Amino acid sequence: MSKRPLRILVIKLGAFGDFFLAQTTFAAIRRHHAGDRITLLTLPSLAPLARMSGLFDEVLEDPRDRSLSAYLAIRRTLRAHRFDRVYDLQAQTRTDLYHRLLFPGPWPEWSGTARGASHPDRYEGRRKVPVRDRYVRQLAPFGIVPDETPDLSWLDADIAKFGLPERFALLVPGSSPGRPDKRWPARRYAEVAAALAERGIVPAVIGTGIERDLARVIAQTCPQAVDLTDRTSVPELGGLARRAWGAVGNDTGPTHLIAAVGCPTVVVFSDASNPIHSTGPRVLIHHRPDFNDIDSAGVVEALDRARTLGGS
Repeated sequence: MSKRPLRILVIKLGAFGDFFLAQTTFAAIRRHHAGDRITLLTLPSLAPLARMSGLFDEVLEDPRDRSLSAYLAIRRTLRAHRFDRVYDLQAQTRTDLYHRLLFPGPWPEWSGTARGASHPDRYEGRRKVPVRDRYVRQLAPFGIVPDETPDLSWLDADIAKFGLPERFALLVPGSSPGRPDKRWPARRYAEVAAALAERGIVPAVIGTGIERDLARVIAQTCPQAVDLTDRTSVPELGGLARRAWGAVGNDTGPTHLIAAVGCPTVVVFSDASNPIHSTGPRVLIHHRPDFNDIDSAGVVEALDRARTLGGS
């Protein structure tokens, strides 16, 4: 008599960049549960990407509303699906609460930081280790081992409409609106753009509409720069990253996507954020405690080194 497929829930509500940092873990869980039904609980903004990835049988959306009715809706969803096991990759106060919402039970196997979890993953300094290392430790009891680098072959698009030459590089000078302290100064990106242009490499500035001013600063120093802010979909960003000569960016979602696709990438960090989180086969972290101590020549040199990783 054959066993029924297990009902598996993966919780990942993190921001755009966190979603791509978790790709190797998503894939490892999919491999481990090849014959089971896997559901992802994620943000509405990330749900289309999750469906596109093909790694999940179902994607549920959680807008992270803090109202009582929203929490009750999550409780109904969790109970109705009768999950056999939950991998809480978010592992924060909100998702710890989801475990308690199942009172009075029954509870599924639960991997995460919730008190009472069957497979607890609580330890000092958990948030200070690289994301992949954190997931490796969390999933070890199940024999699940994430790969070193992600497979994002599903994330691609035609980029012909941008009219870029064969040799172009991506610059990501922005960050989330609430974290301007994570931005290496735009004038430094302008210097990188000028250095690339001197080599015959066209700089293309990536970002949302709020980063247009940064693109203008770069263009003032480097007229060859192309402003693609607010012009790229996520699949198109993947397509650009797949074909770019290289990329330089801050600790922000688009940079982590670009690196994860496999583009030679330099991620510029100060002590404003933890310089351990980025993934990809050709990514280098360029960190100094203060952005004032990072010059453009050093970043360009790091980009040259990134291009030697995993081939040329």
